[in-house]
Amino acid sequence: MPKLPESFYTRKNVVKISRELLGKVLCTCIDGQLTEAVIVETEAYAGVKDKASHACGGRRTKRTEVMFWQGGHAYIYLCYGMYSLFNVVTHTEGTPHAVLIRGAVPLTGIDTMLQRAEKQKVDKNLLIGPGKLAKALGLHFSLTGTSLSGDLIWIEDRGISVPTKTITATPRIGVDYAGEDALLPYRFITEIKL
Repeated sequence: MPKLPESFYTRKNVVKISRELLGKVLCTCIDGQLTEAVIVETEAYAGVKDKASHACGGRRTKRTEVMFWQGGHAYIYLCYGMYSLFNVVTHTEGTPHAVLIRGAVPLTGIDTMLQRAEKQKVDKNLLIGPGKLAKALGLHFSLTGTSLSGDLIWIEDRGISVPTKTITATPRIGVDYAGEDALLPYRFITEIKL
């Protein structure tokens, strides 16, 4: 299946991209182990004007530098010193937009996911929650900056249909500090049964 082209990521509307990532297949090949999962939950972060974004106000640090790169790279950061969280960088170079991948449904490499997640069997929460998703797919913060057109981390369009009526838009989770921006309907969720 074809990887999403760079032109998918470099568009200006991060909210639209976030919504359109639903139903796409997130693939990793870490340590030779292939894992694939269908994305079912995302959150958009709209750069320097978004008080919930790590790049709010143009904040440029060693950690956030990747957000300012051209769309089509992985921004993976460590949260609470414990969890790696995987984001897709979007827009053109210099505009720090990103989409947090919050949840997915497992497709391929389920045994590998279970081993990484330290679970015995698949349950509905295996890949629900950005920390759990990243751990099970092998997405460690040391991989931040990885191109999504390479062979470590990539996203494919396999033609999985996500009808508009199945998508729910809500405020983002855990960004109460962002004031009115915390109320923006930038989180998208769908249900996909395979």
